[in-house]
Amino acid sequence: MSPCPADHSTDLLIVGAGPTGLFAAYYAGFRGLSVTVLDSLPEPGGQINAMYPEKQIFDIAGFPAVRGRELVDRLLEQAAPYDPCHLLGHRAETMERTTEGAFVVTTHQGARVQARAVLITGGIGTFTPRPLPAAAAYEGAGLAYFVRRPDDYAGRDVVIVGGGDSAFDWALTLHPLAASVTLVHRRDTFRAHPATVAAVRAAGVEILTGAELTKVIGDRGDIEAVEITRRDGQTYRLSCRGIIAALGFTANLGPLLGWGIDIAHRRHIPVDSAMRTSLPGVYAAGDINDYPGKVRLIAVGFGEAATAVNNAAHHIDPEQPVFPGHSTDVSAAAPAVA
Repeated sequence: MSPCPADHSTDLLIVGAGPTGLFAAYYAGFRGLSVTVLDSLPEPGGQINAMYPEKQIFDIAGFPAVRGRELVDRLLEQAAPYDPCHLLGHRAETMERTTEGAFVVTTHQGARVQARAVLITGGIGTFTPRPLPAAAAYEGAGLAYFVRRPDDYAGRDVVIVGGGDSAFDWALTLHPLAASVTLVHRRDTFRAHPATVAAVRAAGVEILTGAELTKVIGDRGDIEAVEITRRDGQTYRLSCRGIIAALGFTANLGPLLGWGIDIAHRRHIPVDSAMRTSLPGVYAAGDINDYPGKVRLIAVGFGEAATAVNNAAHHIDPEQPVFPGHSTDVSAAAPAVA
């Protein structure tokens, strides 16, 4: 992935790096557009990486089954020849229209992206990890919300906090690699699928219920141990070299509500058959949009992304047709990769 400079111009700004946004990045490159992908999360993948990175997905065309993380990797690989730039860890805050009809989107970190068209693929809005207060000072330096590279945890003592699908998925993934994996959950019941819970138990992962991580011991970036407090008040130390907080995410449209786009019930963006929003030059695809008969599936989002990009390409350059022809008919469907 290519990082973006803080201030730059692009043909198409894609707000949201979930599957729909990543496929849109490929398709926009195929249409000859320069592309920037912006997302508030530090890693691409959207809801997949946030909620079910290791689960099998069965309704993606051409894949009898594919793990969520693998699907994200394949989408990044598909777009890579067109070199889209990625502005990750940036939440889109404001959008203004220039006198030339372009858009300037400013992020919460002060980056400014000028785009000739905008495609919103933000799923159900901005994802924000639920915090782990006792370890907040170690965010990005021992505390993680995602596991992009499981091998990074090889030979390490890992503590996973949470009781949902992500927590148990990571426990299963890291157990064969890590020196030890301990799952800590403050309740006695879990939100994760019972079959996954059973698999984690069968693998021999230590599960502590009725317990909370209350203290981190060590230097920033060099965690040595954590302090666990049980419901009965008993406290003890657990060896730890890495913490994964899998406490879920909050999601909302946030700043998008102030962009001047019609939004239905503060949750979804109405679009027409071309994926156009109420604001000319701004399109929406994936779970965030809405129209009669809408079905919220990844497979549907892929089709909407292609529709939106083709219409955005025509908006950017009216000399360009909406339909570009089939990729099989194009002599250079993808540029050569050096």
